[in-house]
Amino acid sequence: MFNDIGALELVTIVVLAILIFGPDKLPKVIQDVSGIIRKIRSFSDSAKQDIRSELGPEFKDFEFEDLNPKTFIRKQLGENEDLKEIRSSFDLRKELNDVSDAVNSRETDAAPAAATPAATPAGTGPDLLKKPAAPAVEQPARFDADAT
Repeated sequence: MFNDIGALELVTIVVLAILIFGPDKLPKVIQDVSGIIRKIRSFSDSAKQDIRSELGPEFKDFEFEDLNPKTFIRKQLGENEDLKEIRSSFDLRKELNDVSDAVNSRETDAAPAAATPAATPAGTGPDLLKKPAAPAVEQPARFDADAT
């Protein structure tokens, strides 16, 4: 419940509690707070049991934590064997590098391919997956002062 409270925060809370309630009343306040927390937990557990009994036997494995979308998706993706196989065979970085190389190759090969149509076999375009032999000379971008 309080996973992110450090030692310094805990000491600060204890000191503040002693200053506010005093050492005489502090045990009674702690008992009252712990009783309230127990009542809230029992109310929550009974509400969960009521909901489970109303849903019927087909939902006996229903967990309320699955209502959180992140938990539900993580559980579904983790249990599905087909998705595990697809995820292991699919390398997104490799695919993106191939696509970017193809796009860069297409831009640099576009001018030579138009100049020499006999260089490629009939009916096919330039090979988009090959890198260009030499890096293309970058041309400065045109600047239009009126457009900006």
